Amino acid sequence: MSIDYQQLRRQIKELGEGAPGKQEELQRKRQEAAGLLQSYAQEGETLRAKAQEIVRKHDPSLRCALPAVGGEPLNGHFPLPPLPPSASLLAADGSQINHDRHAEVEYSLINVGAIQMCLGASTPPQTVIESRLFYDEQLYHQTDATLALSRDLEERSILARLASQLKHPVITFTDGPVELWGVRDASSEETTTFQESMSQYLQALNQLAEQRAITAGYVDKPAANLVVRLLEVARATPEDQANIRRYQPLRGVTDKVLFRDLLTPGERSAVFALQSQSAKSYLGPLALHFFYLNVGRLGQPWLARVEIPAWVAEERQELDALHAVLIDQCRIMGTRPYPYLLHRAHETAVVSLEERDQVTQMISMELRQRGVSIEGPSHKQFAKDQPGRTRL
Repeated sequence: MSIDYQQLRRQIKELGEGAPGKQEELQRKRQEAAGLLQSYAQEGETLRAKAQEIVRKHDPSLRCALPAVGGEPLNGHFPLPPLPPSASLLAADGSQINHDRHAEVEYSLINVGAIQMCLGASTPPQTVIESRLFYDEQLYHQTDATLALSRDLEERSILARLASQLKHPVITFTDGPVELWGVRDASSEETTTFQESMSQYLQALNQLAEQRAITAGYVDKPAANLVVRLLEVARATPEDQANIRRYQPLRGVTDKVLFRDLLTPGERSAVFALQSQSAKSYLGPLALHFFYLNVGRLGQPWLARVEIPAWVAEERQELDALHAVLIDQCRIMGTRPYPYLLHRAHETAVVSLEERDQVTQMISMELRQRGVSIEGPSHKQFAKDQPGRTRL
């Protein structure tokens, strides 16, 4: 036995004893947030100015939603538009093998899968796979975080390249946000790597914008509180604004819960802009926006957050096409709504344990045939790999 269940039972009991009270308090906060959304629904310009003033005077790192310029009411909900008669759909997803110093040979790998299909056509989806190996000096300054950055860049780059070959309108999406995340507490080398990746990433986004390809990032089961944070800004006094980082009266309430009762199946929320430190990197047509989408069924709501650049957010026809296609894609998956093409892209990109072992053996065999000695796995890894071992 590796877990002390007796200790856990006591802790779980304490968790359970406190849960009803916390749930009651959270429900009160949810009701307050819903009331604020209703009260400030038509105050978009005022709230945007207030948030921007807080950023300028008190906290440049404030992360929250911003009412879009000339945008929709904050509590707006918009019905499912009709599907476009035809469209080229393109999705990409990636997986990776992280560098492991305990392995038989040291390397890392990125595998990106893209899949495309024509809406309204009978032709089967087509897949593209790109695999990239990192080894030797390429590993010296690589971390799991920088490898993930490379994967995100490869996903967006393959979309830009393939989209240029497809018939318009083109709709592309990836799993996760459009916003490219940096490395927290990064070293100078990691910061340089991120900046280089960001430059190439923005270039890929610009290519998609020039092609007028509708592009989006799909966030399943979102946990963000971007709109809720805007509502906290709305009720903040001048004293609260000066201490905005600690001023979180609606802590625990998420946007998903806020919009769950507002959006019926198939509906989307208003489109919001994004206030964040990274937003200054996405300018003009690349400016980051998002909306929430109820991809669930009657009685079983399921909220997703969809991130889009300004060139999509500002064109109602393109926004409606994306809205309709995402709902259609999710309905293909039945009771577990998720865009079908993203599911297929993940299946294409994922690297199984068997495939990882095969890549390792291919590298080992090549090096041995060249007369290069292989140190082999660490003793720790060798012990873990023994038959019958079941621990993580």
